[in-house]
Amino acid sequence: MLRDNFNRIHDYLRISLTDKCNLRCTYCNPVDLPKGFFAGAPRMTADEIEKIASVFIKEGVKKIRLTGGEPLVRKDAGEIIQRLAKYPVELAITTNGVFVHEFIETFKQAEIRSINVSLDSLKKEKNLLITGRNEFDRVLDNINLLLKNEFHVKVNMVVMKNVNDDEIIDFIAWTQQQPVHVRFIEFMPFTGNRWTNEKVVSHQEILEIISRKFSFSKLPDKINDTAKKYFVKEHKGTFAIISTMTQPFCSGCNRMRLTTDGKMKNCLFSKNETDILGALRKGMDIVPIIKQCLFEKEESLGGQFTTINNNPLVSKINNRSMINIGG
Repeated sequence: MLRDNFNRIHDYLRISLTDKCNLRCTYCNPVDLPKGFFAGAPRMTADEIEKIASVFIKEGVKKIRLTGGEPLVRKDAGEIIQRLAKYPVELAITTNGVFVHEFIETFKQAEIRSINVSLDSLKKEKNLLITGRNEFDRVLDNINLLLKNEFHVKVNMVVMKNVNDDEIIDFIAWTQQQPVHVRFIEFMPFTGNRWTNEKVVSHQEILEIISRKFSFSKLPDKINDTAKKYFVKEHKGTFAIISTMTQPFCSGCNRMRLTTDGKMKNCLFSKNETDILGALRKGMDIVPIIKQCLFEKEESLGGQFTTINNNPLVSKINNRSMINIGG
């Protein structure tokens, strides 16, 4: 069992298969870094991903989520999914939805039942502005394909003031007829994404906007939940808010991250990283290294800032871009 210095049990591993993506979402991609900035970094092979994952599973990991970049752009993504599906662990994936139709059978064979799909606008033109690519129809078709095949579909929407906050009501209306589970995510600061306080739509502001049109009730949260969940009566779907910036959920954190170049991050905002891949390639026992990384985990938000209420100095935060960490 993996515990940190605050006695939090860590049984959830997020593995980034690649830092490459076919979209160019403004909140994820570093706008100022040159093309090919990460090209020289080592990458975990499928064998290495399986070996490292198996160690984490032996140490108590019960859930693995595959992320990116866009995980499905990796040529051996299907093989990796099939390999990890052999282990006694809940397997999940976060995707931008563009290639989902090519992997439906793979998901079924791997018994992946819950898929997170990123979609930040229900308007085609605005989606193009946010993502930089004209893939809206394909993503919407693939969400409907997942629903038709009875997958549990969570739709991740990063809410940005004066960008897409005017669509919050539209996303709630979507849950009336379709069993989609919308997750509104507060805009978070990462290297190169030009985050400012003014662009954040807070948890409370989101609820206030929704309350203008809908009456809703709170759903119970589990200790490790990152999302505060709600439902509107007689709607087929639900909604939730990931309130990292205004109401952090660090006290119940059970997550660890492995970047595509094999670095372990004990927090999304941790400035320090541990080279798991390098140790594996040297034939070292990586268990003590994993445990030491966890022991060094800060109590909240990587120890780099508190909440938006204290006006964090983003320029002082030492971290990667979101695309290079893994969602």
